[in-house]
Amino acid sequence: MNVNIPVYLDNNATTPVDPRVVEAMLPYFSEKYGNPSSKHTFGYIANAAVDFAREQIANLINADKSEIYFTSGATESINIIHFGIADALFHKGNHIISSDVEHSASYESLLQLQKKGFDVTFLKCDNKGFIHPEQILNAIRPETILVTLIAANNEIGTVNNIKEIGKICRSNNVLFHTDATQAIGKIKFDVQDYNVDFVSFSSHKLYGPKGIGGLFIRKGLEKKITPLVFGGGQEKGIRPGTLNVPAIVGFGKAAELCNQEFDKDFNHTKRLRDHLFKTLVSSLEFVSLNGDKDNRLPGNLNLLIKGVRADSLIANLRDIAFSAGATCSSESGKPSRILKAIGLDDEDSKCCIRIGIGRFNTMSEINYAAEKFIEEITKLRLKFNYQSTI
Repeated sequence: MNVNIPVYLDNNATTPVDPRVVEAMLPYFSEKYGNPSSKHTFGYIANAAVDFAREQIANLINADKSEIYFTSGATESINIIHFGIADALFHKGNHIISSDVEHSASYESLLQLQKKGFDVTFLKCDNKGFIHPEQILNAIRPETILVTLIAANNEIGTVNNIKEIGKICRSNNVLFHTDATQAIGKIKFDVQDYNVDFVSFSSHKLYGPKGIGGLFIRKGLEKKITPLVFGGGQEKGIRPGTLNVPAIVGFGKAAELCNQEFDKDFNHTKRLRDHLFKTLVSSLEFVSLNGDKDNRLPGNLNLLIKGVRADSLIANLRDIAFSAGATCSSESGKPSRILKAIGLDDEDSKCCIRIGIGRFNTMSEINYAAEKFIEEITKLRLKFNYQSTI
């Protein structure tokens, strides 16, 4: 079996930069290095590159290029919307609706708004991780100014019904923001069809560089956002500061490739995911899937492996890169907030692993990983004399 070691299976944390993206970026470091705000040839060249990247990204999500704003990443994009809307619309109300399965970038910023006096409703998900449209409808109040909800969960891969939730928000005249960091580039995402007002996402989840993020703001709604940073007026004042041209060019190229190769990527990652899952559950007892079987990201597997701690499995399988959950919270040592929200107790939460399969993974890698997982899980269960009470 010809496999490059270590095998990378943590594509939910970050994806490798596609070589075609690197190639597109390189000239903008040392040849076309102008500041896009400069009024001379170098600046015009850089500005044209930024404008083209904006169009490439807009095409991926069916937006107008004027609705795409660049940030440092999805975390900043989320914070711009949460704090910007809260400040701008405080005169209208102080109620925000979200969920208990949001990414930390969203969850933590909402906790900060709570400290500032905002009333945040964290809706409880079901045991698959879904927030249902009727929950949103029932939670809306006259003073509700924003619904902010994750599109595809970063840990368990569950994909929410953003389209129907967007319809409810639109019909009730409530602004709707979604954190689509894990969704865009992996599943079809159409801002027109989904009835969204604001969308946060990031380059490094779709085979682009780190440190550059996107923010979709529906045309006309930029006036409803109070900026968090003030400066030169770039990005219409929503996010001022000199633009990171090489990263923006890379982001644009990555978006273009995701658009062109969507079906190929989707089918490839789903096929490998399904094969790995089928191999593991047919060879091991007491392995179950967290999240929904069908409405989930094509490359995501989140597995409860009874009797085996995730940290032990990670420590013993150094030639496979995977995780025990979200990278942003994995160092805390606490059981996953997401896994607890879907009903797992502390012990089972510590026995869950997240596998993220991506564009560059191969069937040989998946077969190698499956073999190693089966071997090591069996060893650890014998070592600790695991006997399930199921």
